[in-house]
Amino acid sequence: MEEQIIQTDYAEVMQKSYIDYAMSVIISRALPDVRDGLKPVQRRTLYDMYELGIRWDRPFRKSARIVGDTMGKYHPHGDSSIYEALVVMAQDFKKGQALVEGHGNFGSIEGDGAAAMRYTEARLQKITQEVYLGDLDKNVVDFIPNFDETEKEPAVLPVRIPNLLLNGADGIAVGMATSIPPHNLGEIVDAVKAYMKNNDITVKGLMRYLKGPDFPTGGIITNKDDLLNIYETGTGKIRIRGKVEVEKGKGGRLFLVITEIPYPMVGANIGKFLNDVASLVETRKTTDIVDISNQSSKEGIRIVLELKRGADVEQLKNLLYKKTRLEDTFGVNMLAVADGRPETLSLKQVIEHHVDFQFEICTRKYQTLLDKEMEKKEVQEGLIKACDVIDLIIEILRGSKSQKQVKDCLTLGITEGIHFKSKASQQAAGKLKFTQRQASAILEMRLYRLIGLEIDALMKEHETTLKNIAFYQDVLNNYDSMAEVIIRDLDRIKKEYGRKRRTAIENAEEIVWEEKKVEEMELYFLMDRFGYAKTIDKATYERNREAADSEFRYGFSCMNTDKICIFTDAGQMHTVKVLDIPFGKFRDKGTPIDNLSNYSSAKEQMIYVGSMEMVKNSQMLFVTRSGMVKRVEGSEFDVVKRTIASTKLADGDALILAGPCDAPDSVVLQSREGYFLKFAKEEVPVQKKAAMGVRGMKLSGQDSLEHAYLLEARMDYSITYKEKTIVLNSKIRMGKRDTKGTKIRV
Repeated sequence: MEEQIIQTDYAEVMQKSYIDYAMSVIISRALPDVRDGLKPVQRRTLYDMYELGIRWDRPFRKSARIVGDTMGKYHPHGDSSIYEALVVMAQDFKKGQALVEGHGNFGSIEGDGAAAMRYTEARLQKITQEVYLGDLDKNVVDFIPNFDETEKEPAVLPVRIPNLLLNGADGIAVGMATSIPPHNLGEIVDAVKAYMKNNDITVKGLMRYLKGPDFPTGGIITNKDDLLNIYETGTGKIRIRGKVEVEKGKGGRLFLVITEIPYPMVGANIGKFLNDVASLVETRKTTDIVDISNQSSKEGIRIVLELKRGADVEQLKNLLYKKTRLEDTFGVNMLAVADGRPETLSLKQVIEHHVDFQFEICTRKYQTLLDKEMEKKEVQEGLIKACDVIDLIIEILRGSKSQKQVKDCLTLGITEGIHFKSKASQQAAGKLKFTQRQASAILEMRLYRLIGLEIDALMKEHETTLKNIAFYQDVLNNYDSMAEVIIRDLDRIKKEYGRKRRTAIENAEEIVWEEKKVEEMELYFLMDRFGYAKTIDKATYERNREAADSEFRYGFSCMNTDKICIFTDAGQMHTVKVLDIPFGKFRDKGTPIDNLSNYSSAKEQMIYVGSMEMVKNSQMLFVTRSGMVKRVEGSEFDVVKRTIASTKLADGDALILAGPCDAPDSVVLQSREGYFLKFAKEEVPVQKKAAMGVRGMKLSGQDSLEHAYLLEARMDYSITYKEKTIVLNSKIRMGKRDTKGTKIRV
């Protein structure tokens, strides 16, 4: 076959491919359907459990069996995604209504993961079986082929409550994401009923019934006035706080007890909250907390903060709300698949789609029931009629040679070939006009049905069938009747599965917490050669000046409101607040500077340490091993970040000197091969910290700078070079920058 090359615009191919991929992720993976509020993986998992017979009143089955069967039949996207969906549907602290009952370790509210699927077991909850999967046998939804067209799966589950509101949803698609909070079942039912009774009701009217989100973790929503706009637009932010109670202990000691947490804190954020509280104590943001313990259990959340006597409880509460995740926000984006496309929906639109769906499945359900009752009516009428002429039917049966002859006689009145006892019987047989279904039922009828009581029972059954037909026809032909059926079903669901609201809703003032101003005082910073740092008061330093100067590598005075700057050979500047450095006695060991800042002694070496006040009020000189030099205004280093690049370095290069250069008037560079170069400081240009600098000394071959010195004119500066003392001021003559310098021979 001759090869064909189709030329296509590359951009067009990429655009089409990306759109196809994006829509596949949006529709088939990440976003829920507004009708049943489920993502495909959730829908398929629940349907598979239903098909496997793992009902609420039957034994649990291994999760691995459920996952494997779902993946093999309906969802070929990996076992982890299916098992994660199964686990979440079983976690009542994440869902407004758990849809799966788990047996075994299905994780905890504190972020512990579920056990492997081979260990855990699961089965459907009663509400799932009755409200989510009921009536699947009544043709209420369409069934579509699975991925390999060997099975059929429901396109949507016939959920009879707005699950999108009940359990909420979260998912990240391509270019869009959904985040819908859970709500209270009883309030949802009341809102749906209100809409069905008045389709023109506004979102504000619906909110008289559905007050707002109802998180499984409780908590307090503090921006009640914002909820109307959120439900009208489908987007916004809900501010939610944990519930804090004050308990009294022995000796008048007080305890702050957190019994409910914000919904976003579920999982690993509980551990982060505990760490944040500990950090507040360590950084002396508060001194009122003596101890913190997590006493949470299966009974609920209980985080206890022990307070010191005389603690300001209200101020501490405000601190926790402001500085930890005890107050958090839940971003709402009510995005779902509606009519086959992603759409951001308002509260009313969600309920509209749900009610339309309920009328659709109700119509299909009662049409199916009506068709069955009509078939039953047809058979019952045939049997009743047959009982009246049973002797004639028996005569036809005895005189026929085949079943076809009997059926033709019963349905068409054809008597040819049938032996009758009399002409009258033949004439009567010729008048019979049973339907095909009635004729089949007559032929299958057992003789005991001719007993008098059985005939009475048949008549009563027929009356019931007629009543059912009348009821079904009324439901199908009358909007109010169908609405009444739906409302009656919603009331039953609310009565059986409803529960009290957990989350309180109020308008609370935004938390205001002012950090107590630190009283400025002068301290003395000390750090030994091992990197242990501390601060002491100035008087202590004066008493131990000689020991401090000899024992510590770095020592200088600073204000307690200042920062310490650490310049390293890797070209980084790390900062640490003086308040974060432990204050103590002269003989206290201190704390490793690695623990207080981003500095790591394993990766870099300190070449200069000073206070931010000292750095920003001077010019800083930088010299690298490859001979690059520059000056930088110290104000450039006055930044908020804890770590910045203090200079730009070439690959393989490193800083050998960084320090203030206001007082010195000359610079001396020393290379490994013994070359010395002295030049005026003014020859070094002032550049930005992001610059690499200029060449300070010409280096030959593999030579590199080993030391750099800053000299003042009136000060002698001596060094030891090859066991000989050299006075740099007099021994090294002044030269020019970017020259080779002079080799010292000893």
